[in-house]
Amino acid sequence: MKLRQNIVRLLVFAVLMLSCNQKQKTEPPMHPQKSISAKDILGNPEYQAISYGGYRKSSREYQPTVAQLKEDMKILQAMNIKVLRTYNVQLAQASNLLKAIRQLKKEDETFEMYVMLGAWIDCKNAWTDKKPDHTVESEQNEGEIKRAVALANEYPDIVKIIAVGNEAMIRWATSYYVQPNVILKWVNYLQNLKKEGKLSKDVWITSSDDFASWGGGEESYHVKDLEDLIKAVDYISMHTYPYHNTHYNPKFWGIDVTEESLTDEEKIEAAMKRALQFAQSQYKAVSEYVASLGVQKPIHIGETGWATISNGHYGPNGSKATDEFKEALYHQYMREWTTKEGISCFYFEAFDEPWKDAHNQKGSENHFGLITVDGKAKYALWDKLDEGVFEGLTRGGNPITKTYGGDKSAMMNDVELPAIKEMTVTNH
Repeated sequence: MKLRQNIVRLLVFAVLMLSCNQKQKTEPPMHPQKSISAKDILGNPEYQAISYGGYRKSSREYQPTVAQLKEDMKILQAMNIKVLRTYNVQLAQASNLLKAIRQLKKEDETFEMYVMLGAWIDCKNAWTDKKPDHTVESEQNEGEIKRAVALANEYPDIVKIIAVGNEAMIRWATSYYVQPNVILKWVNYLQNLKKEGKLSKDVWITSSDDFASWGGGEESYHVKDLEDLIKAVDYISMHTYPYHNTHYNPKFWGIDVTEESLTDEEKIEAAMKRALQFAQSQYKAVSEYVASLGVQKPIHIGETGWATISNGHYGPNGSKATDEFKEALYHQYMREWTTKEGISCFYFEAFDEPWKDAHNQKGSENHFGLITVDGKAKYALWDKLDEGVFEGLTRGGNPITKTYGGDKSAMMNDVELPAIKEMTVTNH
């Protein structure tokens, strides 16, 4: 009897071992992704950043689907982008984006994408037929912040930064801007949640605003609430737009008289290097103001970009700043500078968004993308196509192809030379 029991035990053991070995052969070992924090991402050249909106139609009534968002994420992954910036959590895009990223991570353990989640902040009566009250905040702000917290807690592996407001303190945002005390209130609220263990301590809190709002411009912005805000955020996310300043503050813009003997391409390259210097001067101004407060905080670029079409201030009848050649140069120069200096740059933006100026198809706001709505890569990305990184990828069913059919001569025919004028070039 004992012999028979031993034989049975041996047979059962052999079957179990065979089963385990078979399981090991058929199930690949799991490779959990390492835990990444905002501190690991920001300023790290391995984590290239970009501003993202997936809207493909002229109205945000048409929210991008999860399938469309996954399509975009694969394109951005091919560009070696690993950090995205969004702008609000009122609409479905942000939550759908997080779903899309999670699905992609489950489908492909090598897929890596993180999000700087924007919470939109308004003043009272913003976007209504009533006069905006810039001294009182909108009653919608509380709900927006709480939605952002809920998403950050639901997707802790993806949401690494929460930005309180987008250009919410700059006074030229006349439809909705608020006073710095409103942003400070919500930044402190989020920082307290971290202390209480109700939000991950690894999530960094900031506000993303124009360089002037961070003290780099007029002294009228230098108020106690701004000083306290600078001390409260984990880092400063500043915007700089030489592109808009080619119209509003064009002292740096144009062709220097000493450059008349250069080729047209060389003249434009020189002009775009001055545009870079202009952005660097605004970054320097913010840095100096922050330092004057005795504060040491990382400063990163939350937005900067260059449009490719304009029938307004920046087009052929304006500053002549707008085309794909200039966008490509600006993108190249900004990436080179920020990578070298350890500055994260959420370049604006990944794809064209036609809702931004829905009533004017050729309005510049619709054309800041590096890729068009229908999947054509602009000149800034032609080298990526030559490398084959987009092979097999589509947008809206369209393969990723070059604008102008890849004909540089045709593209250059649309390039306008800025005016020639005397100027003083300042190196920063």
